[in-house]
Amino acid sequence: MKKPVLALLLVVLLLSCKQDKQLPDVSGVAVTLATQRFEKDFFKIDTLQLNASMDRLVQQYPGFAQDFLFNILGTTPDQVPRDVPAFLRSYQSVYANTNTLFGDLQPISNQVKQGFRYVHYYFPEYKLPEKLISFIGPIDSYGCILTKDAVAVGLQLFLGKDHPIYASEQGQAMYPAFVSRRFDKAYIPVNVLRNIIDDMYPPKNPGRPLVEQMVEAGKKLYLLDQFLPELPDTLKTGYTKAQLEACYKNERNIWSMFMVNELLYKSDPQVTRDYMVDGPMTQLLGEGSPGNIGQFTGWQIVKKWMEKNKHAGLKDLMDKDPAHLFEESKYKPS
Repeated sequence: MKKPVLALLLVVLLLSCKQDKQLPDVSGVAVTLATQRFEKDFFKIDTLQLNASMDRLVQQYPGFAQDFLFNILGTTPDQVPRDVPAFLRSYQSVYANTNTLFGDLQPISNQVKQGFRYVHYYFPEYKLPEKLISFIGPIDSYGCILTKDAVAVGLQLFLGKDHPIYASEQGQAMYPAFVSRRFDKAYIPVNVLRNIIDDMYPPKNPGRPLVEQMVEAGKKLYLLDQFLPELPDTLKTGYTKAQLEACYKNERNIWSMFMVNELLYKSDPQVTRDYMVDGPMTQLLGEGSPGNIGQFTGWQIVKKWMEKNKHAGLKDLMDKDPAHLFEESKYKPS
């Protein structure tokens, strides 16, 4: 008899959570985002007529074709006749996989476009990319980059965590399991919007005390949450579901770790990187904890400050001095 009541309560709670976010209506926000499949045209190149094929590709993708050849593929003009055919031969299987996994890129493009609507709503002065270009690059190359007028996504880094190319000895040497588990297409919108945020607010952490670095990371995570409000927090943080749940359950213990070890005002990169960069875990917290724990605590500090400053906009948040924000937040998890 109690199960229907419990189910109803869960529905009410879920609806309440969505209402708490107070999402603005962005359905009328006009955003242009054309999807272009560079990899499909690139892998159609006729290597017996390479010069003519490359000329057509450059005309079809002005700007990006050169970026791909010289910055992503890493070749030089005189080595194109050697490097392009070699890459095409080596990555045929990857291309075949992407055809299966990304036969239709539109659902992902739609998620990105919705995120762009939120960006334009909150930051109308920011010039958004007008194209989403997919490509296949070397496995050790970029997964997402911004160009002059486009955001480009390297599909070779979104083939699914169990793909053999990541599980190989060479793949694990480049991308250990705690990294490659996020090589899934569900992370593409997150990576795109992270790039947008970093372009809007370039990193400025070197030399800052750890607490200021945490707040700056928390600001960006808060911004990402506003741009992609419908996506799970696990995708936005990069933590597993178990890790994120443990972080909330042990929020007080995490804060105690920073306080007891007098870490908040440390600025030595050898110390701060343990809490601000990706890793299999946080050493002081042990197995089951995520790396980059500083972003979680910074996010909670920022949320506390925003609760106290309900009239503050996102630009106010991003412009706020991190040390002052921390002091004003009075953050102290119970």
